[in-house]
Amino acid sequence: MRFSILLPTRNGGNFLDNCIRSILEQDHDNFELVISDNANTDTTPDVIRRFSDNPRLKVIHQTATIPVSENWTAALQASSGDYVLMMGDDDYLLPGALRKLDEVLVRHGEPDCILYNGYSYVSPAAISDNPASYWAQEHYHYGPDFGNEAVLERTHRLGIVTDMFRFRQRIPLNMQTTLFARRAIEKECSSIFQAPFPDHYLLNALLIAADKWVYLPERLVVVGVSPKSFGHYFYSQKAGAGLAYLGISTHFPGALPGSELLNGMCVWLLALKTRYPEKLKGIEMDQRGYVRRQVYSWLLQRRYGAISTGKLASLFANLSLGNWARLLATAFDGESWRRLGCLLPFRRKSQAETLWHGLRPLPDIANIREFAKWLQQ
Repeated sequence: MRFSILLPTRNGGNFLDNCIRSILEQDHDNFELVISDNANTDTTPDVIRRFSDNPRLKVIHQTATIPVSENWTAALQASSGDYVLMMGDDDYLLPGALRKLDEVLVRHGEPDCILYNGYSYVSPAAISDNPASYWAQEHYHYGPDFGNEAVLERTHRLGIVTDMFRFRQRIPLNMQTTLFARRAIEKECSSIFQAPFPDHYLLNALLIAADKWVYLPERLVVVGVSPKSFGHYFYSQKAGAGLAYLGISTHFPGALPGSELLNGMCVWLLALKTRYPEKLKGIEMDQRGYVRRQVYSWLLQRRYGAISTGKLASLFANLSLGNWARLLATAFDGESWRRLGCLLPFRRKSQAETLWHGLRPLPDIANIREFAKWLQQ
């Protein structure tokens, strides 16, 4: 089997049909779609039954809800393809994606990973119950070190990981925008998908350890955000509820309240240090950058009403002297002032546009399949 597309799903029945169709309609003959039904209680089983006669479909059922990393692992263990692509139930695989990936694999001698791009689609009510939909021309804005199709050198890849410890993200931390060789996953990751954010950890582990990465400057997928995805909880300032939905924790010694995505990043960065002590020797987390970003998340939550003024004052009052020193040290950092400028009252962007660079309103598009057709036109 050439490709395995993994689709672990948790109560995503309202969006699942579009995702399944986008995969099964691919113009490629050698792939399977593996769905892991995580004890769903919505319409998911009914949606899956619509495609039960398709020979490319394999379905496994969990009898009780399991955490996201376990559900992803179950889907992977049930698959057989040489290359693995992960999709969310609110995502969409664009026409011809598998064919193009196969061509790149052949052209570059079967690399371990292919990194590419996509579009973003935010469905109605996905961010703070905003009835509008949004889209972004690029799911991720790659820097100038990513140009034409090319092999990513090891020094380049290690530099990307090193910058993660400075909380500078240079690639999308999404499974949907990377194709993985099964051999690379099984070789380097004993537990494969690790909590709290298994895609983030795996991507960085393979940046360090995989033999060959290729960058492809094409958009092959639409990464969706819906009212049932973690992106909904994060961009709606309800990350605590999102953690409960995924069944994960982002606690670590010294963690500050605020952005759970940032705290989760610290957890997997610490896990990387444990897994690759020699390759990451001398690389430590930027504590000042961590404190600054958490304080910014508090200000953002206050601006959009997620916390009260009293709660904001309490958060500042509970900062330790060490963290106050780290915060004050960032006063000479241009990034700090840029972020604060985004919160000024005269910046009349919506919450979605403030939180997500490049996001634009999308009138009259009700779902991700309509969006994909609109793109083709």
